[in-house]
Amino acid sequence: MSWFHPFRTRRRKRATSVPFPEEWNRVLARNFPLDAKLPDDVRKRLRTLIQIFLAEKQFEGLGGLEMSDEIRVTIAAQACLLQLNLRDTYYPGLSSILVYPSAYKATGVNRYENGIVTEGEEVRLGEAWSTGAVVLSWDDVLYGAADCNDGHNVVLHEFAHQLDMENNVTDGAPVLPRRSMYVAWARVLGREYEHLQKKVSRNHRSVMDAYGATNPAEFFAVATETFFEKPIRLRAKHPELYAQLAEFYRQDPVSYET
Repeated sequence: MSWFHPFRTRRRKRATSVPFPEEWNRVLARNFPLDAKLPDDVRKRLRTLIQIFLAEKQFEGLGGLEMSDEIRVTIAAQACLLQLNLRDTYYPGLSSILVYPSAYKATGVNRYENGIVTEGEEVRLGEAWSTGAVVLSWDDVLYGAADCNDGHNVVLHEFAHQLDMENNVTDGAPVLPRRSMYVAWARVLGREYEHLQKKVSRNHRSVMDAYGATNPAEFFAVATETFFEKPIRLRAKHPELYAQLAEFYRQDPVSYET
């Protein structure tokens, strides 16, 4: 559709032509402490992306939650942190962010190696759908953002899944900047995934959450959380993994800590 790009360009110019609201700055100061660690130029870029994100994505409160700018800005800031230096598509497959007041129940399907498939209700903090939506628990959004050093952030996790889905396959390999990166990406992340599985099976501790051993897609999402929230430890313990993520995201979160 030849009309789409000019329309998108006009919409983005309109969204960023007004000053970033001071109330939104207060929201970030209150709910997203990682923002204060970012260099001034990065903080400025992040605010531009937040304005674009909020102009292009629809938010809906579920389970009685009334949508507010606080909710929208808090979620957008974390989602846009991943996009700071990526392509200017801003999650092209995503149209809606659905927010519950707290953890919610959803039907889950579990497939086991022996071929058995089970289905039942699960309590969830968030999920990413390939059909254009991310679902989040507001309580857990706030909890994940409040401690920017614990490696647990539901927004970073679910939006990493959204990046992973952009090539229509959720396999822990998002669309990389260059084709030449895929060989090293598969080698490094595949090896690190196997190492995490071994640590989990032996009850050994890791800088990354054990949930990353579930499958390659969850490994990428958990590695993303760790990359932004425990960058110094991740680089020290897993330098090649850190280097791959830094090349993909085109960011060096260790520099935000110094």
